Amino acid sequence: MNRPLFQKCLAEAIGTAALVFFGCGSLMLEARLPGSIPAGVIPLVFGAAVATMIYTVGHISGAHFNPAVTLAFALARHFPARQVLPYGLAQCLGGLAAMSLLYVLMPAGASYGATLPTVSPAPAFLWEVVLSAFLMFVITAVATDTRAEGMMAGIAIGAIVALCACLGGPFTGASMNPARSLAPALFQGALGTVWIYLSAPFIGAAIGIFAYQLVRCETLPAGGTGCC
Repeated sequence: MNRPLFQKCLAEAIGTAALVFFGCGSLMLEARLPGSIPAGVIPLVFGAAVATMIYTVGHISGAHFNPAVTLAFALARHFPARQVLPYGLAQCLGGLAAMSLLYVLMPAGASYGATLPTVSPAPAFLWEVVLSAFLMFVITAVATDTRAEGMMAGIAIGAIVALCACLGGPFTGASMNPARSLAPALFQGALGTVWIYLSAPFIGAAIGIFAYQLVRCETLPAGGTGCC
């Protein structure tokens, strides 16, 4: 791996680790010390972790922190296909590193913040597809459209993560991210439904990015301010 790609992958690993450490860590803390974190705050923790790391390493790696996002960008030719695997591996390793750290730091308990559906597999799968599509729609807008307000990218993406977690969290945990779900599932031994979180986000992200491609309208008439 060449040095620039290594640095990008390291940034992806650190960003994903932060997402898992603070997001899953808040879930683990609430499970061990009920009432220590209000349930309504946890979606904000996930959103804030994503937003913070976007502003921290976005200029280095693009701040994907999610294999589904990386693959979707590659499918739409916004990202080199040859870098999809290194990015995905770095993201998953970052999640595993964060869970290993939480395992050492947190008191023993039954929960490691795994995403577990409270509905049957079919609707859970659909929830993850839909939530991932909305997430990728927003990411595509702020990351690839030059007309979007670049400085607001982290806030917009963090906000959609929090919104999805508020609505979809009670049903599926609102993962939208295979790297976020894999590590907790392995540590918790909750592998029965992990396939949902390792597949649905890829489908949803592909839908989201191509949906934005459909509504994107960059051609302006001479002297115009809108789509022609």
